Amino acid sequence: MMTFTKLTLLSSALFFATLSHATVANKSPITEAELQAAQQAWGKALISISDAYTQGGRAQAEQTARAVLDAAYGYNLGAVLFKPTLTSGEQTFRTTYDGALAYFVGGNSTYATDSGFALKGWQGYEFTNAAVHMNGDLALTMGHVKLTNKDGSVTTVDKTWGFKKDDNGALRIVLHHSSLPYSAN
Repeated sequence: MMTFTKLTLLSSALFFATLSHATVANKSPITEAELQAAQQAWGKALISISDAYTQGGRAQAEQTARAVLDAAYGYNLGAVLFKPTLTSGEQTFRTTYDGALAYFVGGNSTYATDSGFALKGWQGYEFTNAAVHMNGDLALTMGHVKLTNKDGSVTTVDKTWGFKKDDNGALRIVLHHSSLPYSAN
């Protein structure tokens, strides 16, 4: 007679053996070129939201931000692990579409402290990856992003991204963690 412990170990071993042989259905692995293009597109999208705000106010910026969220983020795949740079308290994490939209363009009373990160007149964008981990249809990056505003001031943030390839082959941001670099002062 098999004991509970042996049965548990056997079923666990079968489960993990099945996982190790699983393949990604209908998705090719993410390439380095796709990953770099997605990171570059994020920066261009942020600048496009800033430009939309300058040209047509918050309503136009929100319309652009919605298009960016729809195209770049994986909210259609489930919760996105989004920790924006300038958030704190109970609203630190933005796992919903509305929370992300509020962070980028403000104007949502549920997120009253959000003034619109994308509305700060960003004109330039540069990223440098410290490391990249790619595993099939999932890629993780960590590094610095430098944003230049209309006055030429540069803000550097520490950025971690997770990209997942969706069923249509598009890379979607499913992890976005951003913070200001540590300062001992």
